[in-house]
Amino acid sequence: MGVSSADMFRSLKTAVILTAGLSLLGLSGCMASRSSDDLPVKLQAGQPLTLVVASDIHYLSPRLHDDGEAFHTYIQAGDGKLLSYIDPMSEAFAEEVKEQHPAALILSGDLTNNGEKASHEDLAAKLKRIEAAGTQVYVIPGNHDLSNPWARRFKGDSQYKTEAITPEQFVEIYEAFGYHQSISRDTSTLSYLAKVSPDLWLLMLDTSQYDLNEFAGFPQTDGEIPSTTQEWIKDCTRLAGKNGARIVTVMHHNLVDHSTVPIKGFTLNNSKEIVPLFEKLRLNLVLSGHIHIQDIRQTDHGLYDIATSAFSVYPHQYGVMQYDPSDRTINYESTQVDVEAWARKQHVSDGNLTGFAEYSRQFFAEHSYNKSYASLGELPLSEADKTLMARTMSDINLLYFAGKAASGPERERLLASPGYRLWEKADSIFLQGYVQSMLEPKTPDNTKLQMTLQGGLE
Repeated sequence: MGVSSADMFRSLKTAVILTAGLSLLGLSGCMASRSSDDLPVKLQAGQPLTLVVASDIHYLSPRLHDDGEAFHTYIQAGDGKLLSYIDPMSEAFAEEVKEQHPAALILSGDLTNNGEKASHEDLAAKLKRIEAAGTQVYVIPGNHDLSNPWARRFKGDSQYKTEAITPEQFVEIYEAFGYHQSISRDTSTLSYLAKVSPDLWLLMLDTSQYDLNEFAGFPQTDGEIPSTTQEWIKDCTRLAGKNGARIVTVMHHNLVDHSTVPIKGFTLNNSKEIVPLFEKLRLNLVLSGHIHIQDIRQTDHGLYDIATSAFSVYPHQYGVMQYDPSDRTINYESTQVDVEAWARKQHVSDGNLTGFAEYSRQFFAEHSYNKSYASLGELPLSEADKTLMARTMSDINLLYFAGKAASGPERERLLASPGYRLWEKADSIFLQGYVQSMLEPKTPDNTKLQMTLQGGLE
């Protein structure tokens, strides 16, 4: 097997930090680096757990924009993220988590818009309040979060570069949110192993590639799990097995394809290598994000990859998981953050927040329409047909991003619509295939899942 450039760069990093890392741990592999008495796990064995998972928050600190022309131009040119309200949305989410009081909150990467230091710092302050209320937070970085040359602030009609953070600074800022609690750290990535309870452990995998970002001048989108980390993962599963614990794996990039249309950069580059490895190690549940849609996929051997939709994009969802250690079952279901309830409690006067459900829906519908209309470009279509097709695409997107386009009466209505029939005849193989793929029927359901966690290797 060849060695990737990412492996080469990570090998250099490993060589530099290996001595210090082994000195600190006094061991190699994934042996427990801290005694059980030192670990901040207050939950008892056999105790049912509630966990909340969110992805792609893309938080942008209010300190980095003035709500001006450049900022709104940037939003309109983007991919549907509702950045103008990401701060109050995050506040509403934090309060919702505090009220639910889950055992853990898991954030699977792309914590910030483009890795701005101010955004990381301000988000960490919100997470600190969640932990103060009794919920342990666990984070990993996504492809937007580290060494990002695109970190920007917005003022008036201009964008300006702002400070990004390094991997080392990421650990410093988020030390209390998984890294301090870890029982083992990978030496070549920011991956770590942590106990939520004696029964349930989290394998938090850093799948992003950011070593070449500054050199390239843009953030690398794709991800992989390098060979050195794969060996560490094997040791982690053995450690969990010896302790009778089950593992939930968390990563930013997708383990398997979540669309039948081949789009590079979302699924792990070495997915074909990692899927059989995970199946062999009995790691049968992965929580991912990155692709921004709500989608659940299953391999032929029963390994599930739940891609929780982007919190920053309509319908602003997150996942709630119930774990029962008596039979090792996980029940997952997606739910929308209730911004309107938070706005009422805060006595907010902004109508977009007090009527957030409809406002955010209209924002995304309009954004989808504009993007769709632009994609039709110079195709030989009348303006009436382009308008009809763009409206149909907008309607499909509202369902697709929510994970509700694979079944139900709305799907049947769209399949029978004149706009969809026009897409089926579009003079673009890619656009035609993409639209058809969005309404393909599939199982399991994209918004909820019940499954049983397999045991670790002993």
